[in-house]
Amino acid sequence: MWPVVLGLACTLTWSSPAGAGPSDTGLKAALDKILADARMEGGAASVVVADAATGERLYQRDGTDRLMPASNTKLATSTAAMALLGPDYRYRTDVLSTGRRHGSTLHGDLYLRGSGDPTTLAEDYDRLAADLAATGLRRVTGRLVADDTRFDTQRLGRSWAADDESSYYSAQISALTVAPDTDYDSGTVIVEALPGAKPGDRPKVTLTPKTDYIRLDIRGTTVAEGAPDTLAVERQHGTNTLTISGNIPVGASATKEWISVWEPTGYAAAVFAEALAEHGVRVAGSPRPGRPTPPDAKPLASHSSMPLKELMLPFMKLSNNMHAEALTKTIGHETSGHGSWSAGLAGIDGYLKKEGVTTSTLRQVDGSGLSRMNVFPAGQLAALLLSVRDAPWYADWYASLPVACHPDRAIGGTLRTRMCTTPAARNARGKTGSLTGASALSGYVTDAGGRELVYSVVLNNYLASSVKSIEDAIVVTLASSRTGDGAITAVPPRAPRSAEPPADLECSWRKPLVC
Repeated sequence: MWPVVLGLACTLTWSSPAGAGPSDTGLKAALDKILADARMEGGAASVVVADAATGERLYQRDGTDRLMPASNTKLATSTAAMALLGPDYRYRTDVLSTGRRHGSTLHGDLYLRGSGDPTTLAEDYDRLAADLAATGLRRVTGRLVADDTRFDTQRLGRSWAADDESSYYSAQISALTVAPDTDYDSGTVIVEALPGAKPGDRPKVTLTPKTDYIRLDIRGTTVAEGAPDTLAVERQHGTNTLTISGNIPVGASATKEWISVWEPTGYAAAVFAEALAEHGVRVAGSPRPGRPTPPDAKPLASHSSMPLKELMLPFMKLSNNMHAEALTKTIGHETSGHGSWSAGLAGIDGYLKKEGVTTSTLRQVDGSGLSRMNVFPAGQLAALLLSVRDAPWYADWYASLPVACHPDRAIGGTLRTRMCTTPAARNARGKTGSLTGASALSGYVTDAGGRELVYSVVLNNYLASSVKSIEDAIVVTLASSRTGDGAITAVPPRAPRSAEPPADLECSWRKPLVC
């Protein structure tokens, strides 16, 4: 599902001095015209374009201004992860015990130890359970202990919005968790509701993965065919009770929601315990979360994740917040022995400094960009994009960037429906970013003369529902032009469609996908 697509690494970095002005006045006039769009009246823009080979800055608009980058924050997190962890880094989920085995009985506790893998599926826990059962194990006299101590106990990022608590893109972070499908949205469940056979029937509700860790409170009703579909799914604060309320008409398509769980460590333990039971292994005690595995525990079964260079694909293509935060805490653990946000962010900061990024001009408080406290100048994002081109892992990382108008979502990602029928289609690569009043797009594009460019566009404080077409117009103008020419024609931003959803979230965060 997530093919490895190789890019071409280059070895040149940005050498022009900070604050250098543009040398291409034709490009300046064209991009200034695009940024004069009425939707940006009263807003703020930080935009930089540079020659990828020489680092020469070709255009800048307030390139030192600090603005909310939204998911462009993932550029810092992903490059730091590749540099500090390495492209072949893998997570391990282990089953261990200090108990003694007598025949089919293990006398003692069973430990499930996580290392932060955000891609562990229910089927991976099932495979661990099957491996144990294959040894003839049928009974554990102790308890199942869930060891999530690789990370600290802070589950949510700094200043994350309280009203996003049950949203799957704002799930709690744990070193032991479950992803419900191969988008790898860790710490969430998929709830699917279908109408009953006739009006008055309760909706038919299923969970993926199927687990008793989640309680369903079905209050919704099937109504007559053609009536409004108002069915909604919400998780009650501090619980794993999902309330399904509203109406769903006969014959309607399924309502499908991705919902975050409360306490993902317990979720993982429950899914594994249920898998053990399915394979005929009975554990006497109930799962016990949050305890470290004794150092003398012996391994019984193990699961390894995909290597980081492959994990980069669902992470960056779909702008997966939970991957970003797990990687941030992993960086903290691997660089300082502390799996915390503060330790991970310190590791990222140190890496960025080595790449020539002036970290004193920015603030990063999480790995994903979900916090509105993150601020980055476009000039520093461009500096990072230029600097990493000589990294040994650059080709793998470059392949993780979404590709404009590529129809395969595993390649096009959050740019899959953008810049189609233009010279930027299947040419521009970039990381998108979206929050209410904040939008960003930064990456690489080749112009009409074959010149590779780096661009960073960060737009804030606008009141329009979306400014994505302004970003696209800038990149399409770059792709359409010979950027050294004196006269460059600005490609006008596409007028927003009346039915276009507001761009207050990454398009991949709206499920079913709108991109």
